[in-house]
Amino acid sequence: MINTDKNHKHTYDAQGKMTCCTQEEKIYTKAGAKELVKGHHKNDGHNHDHSDDDGHDHSHSESSPIQLFLPSIISLVLLLVAIAFDNWLPQQWFTGWIRIIWYVVAYAPVGLPVLKEAIESIRKGEIFSEFFLMGIATIGAFAIGEYPEGVAVMLFYAVGEVFQTMAVSRAKSNIKSLLDQRPDEVTVLKNNEPQTVKAETVTIGEIIQLKPGEKLGLDGELLSETASFNTSALTGESKPDTKNKGETVLAGMINLNTVSQVKVTTAYTDSKLSKILELVQNATTQKAPTELFIRKFAKIYTPIVVLLAIAICLLPYFFVENYEFRDWLYRALVFLVISCPCALVISIPLGYFGGIGAASKNGILFKGSNFLDALSDIQNVVMDKTGTMTEGVFKVQEVNFNPEFDKAEILELVNILESHSTHPVATAIHEYVGKPNNEIRLENTEEIAGHGLKSTVNGKDLLVGNFKLMDKFGISYDLEPNSIVYTTIAVAYDSKFVGYITIADSIKEDAQETITLLHKLNVKATMLSGDKSTVVKYVAEQLGIDNAFGDLLPEDKVNRVKEIKAKGESVAFVGDGVNDAPVVALSDVGIAMGGLGSDATIETADVVIQDDKPSKIPMAINIGKQTKKIVWQNIGLAFGVKAIVLVLGAGGLATMWEAVFADVGVALLAILNAVRIQRMKF
Repeated sequence: MINTDKNHKHTYDAQGKMTCCTQEEKIYTKAGAKELVKGHHKNDGHNHDHSDDDGHDHSHSESSPIQLFLPSIISLVLLLVAIAFDNWLPQQWFTGWIRIIWYVVAYAPVGLPVLKEAIESIRKGEIFSEFFLMGIATIGAFAIGEYPEGVAVMLFYAVGEVFQTMAVSRAKSNIKSLLDQRPDEVTVLKNNEPQTVKAETVTIGEIIQLKPGEKLGLDGELLSETASFNTSALTGESKPDTKNKGETVLAGMINLNTVSQVKVTTAYTDSKLSKILELVQNATTQKAPTELFIRKFAKIYTPIVVLLAIAICLLPYFFVENYEFRDWLYRALVFLVISCPCALVISIPLGYFGGIGAASKNGILFKGSNFLDALSDIQNVVMDKTGTMTEGVFKVQEVNFNPEFDKAEILELVNILESHSTHPVATAIHEYVGKPNNEIRLENTEEIAGHGLKSTVNGKDLLVGNFKLMDKFGISYDLEPNSIVYTTIAVAYDSKFVGYITIADSIKEDAQETITLLHKLNVKATMLSGDKSTVVKYVAEQLGIDNAFGDLLPEDKVNRVKEIKAKGESVAFVGDGVNDAPVVALSDVGIAMGGLGSDATIETADVVIQDDKPSKIPMAINIGKQTKKIVWQNIGLAFGVKAIVLVLGAGGLATMWEAVFADVGVALLAILNAVRIQRMKF
């Protein structure tokens, strides 16, 4: 289920409209990108948000790179001039208080915002923040007369902050682009007159007029005979999708050719796009184990380092001859700068956020970074057949009834009974037979899970389903069901076997590629289906699937997955996320195919593939693997460099300059490494 923020209760008016915050505000606040909302507060200062929920976030309001770098540029110019006066162009006046004030002015543009954040963090009860560490380290440097190093440390730190801001903004651009897909205004026909109104005020049943090039603001039913849409915002698929009259069209689709009319079927806040935005919103709150560990580690690690710095400064007094307080204080300050955990605390969430963004760009929605981690280590992909590896579009191939029955009459009975089912098989029968005859009266209709449908017509029992349904009710038949390759619908009427209808489904064009890519990733593929075994095995052989089982009831699928998990292997299940809910709950990762077709799918699955392409399954696994790889590279880099320089700093062999590299330099390298995921081709 989609998570909600327990600390905030939403309020609604009588019409059910949210009054406390907009969808955009909810998403941006959760994602740490509230400044991207149009009409945000005019606070262009440096905003750092530290909370257990949102983690360490560095964000600035929308500013140009020059504006972001301006304080650092001013500080750098003043620092370089001061260093020149100190070393290369000595000035008699540049001494004493004038020199100190010059360095203080150079420090102010980059140092004051950090000191302000340190005070704010202390007020919130977070004493040992990176701002506190940088503040006492640089003020300490001033206290012992190391003015250039004090300014330089804060300058490089500020530059690192700006680069972090730019990297985070890039990672958040996917959320912003998603919001941009939903227009604020739409054109509604009222008394055949077009009127432009706010999209959120449009009610169900109203008619929207959509011009070529316009984006649809709400979900609806196409009233025009035909229209082509660009669906890339929702599916990642650039190929135009042609819709016919009566078909569903979704918010975010772009009308391509002629003026079209759409009847609104869903409220603004309940559209598929809104649900996707909810999913992205919550993706930022479900953290990977690695990310959670680093946060907990940083909270313990930082105060320990502060205590060690105090020990480095004071303890040598009792053990070292010729103890010089200034020298040991300098070592302690170097130690503090090195110990700043910024490289870990920003680059790791950024790595996962980048992975979620890269997946979203390719039409794959992760509900959290924890699922990126889980999918990266997956050993088995268990998949349904219909709609996952096959098109799910069935067509009747053959009708084989005993001559003693009226073929047309039985087909009409089967057709009206199948109208009670949403299975693709029912659609195939409707297309073959025609519109159901609603004059036929059915009684005691029931669906028998894993078997089929049963009803009473004219006082006689009608059974339509698989051959297990025939066996269940003791209907005898003189054929071998397994000899029929296609999907078979058995029919019995008045306790007699009527015959069967064969239905065929076509394999998706990228299904073969999917299995090949899974095998390259050392992932085993297993197909579980309620369809007959001959069909399932035929499809499995065509695709090279490792294991395939047919004629399964929902509980049988659960048992098969349990067998795999009993071996200590991880499992991802791919299906529709609704009918297979027990298996999805049991699996380590539930993946829903064609998530735009079902609200329940978005609620149930951990990962939603927005189009029906199975090749997105190995792509999702690969994105998970690459994200985890980058995260661990950053952890190794940060810990490795810091450990070396911490030892050197404690021994007096490292200066503030090495400390700057160990903190800001490593942070920048980690950030650059983290943003690579957004540039990768999958």
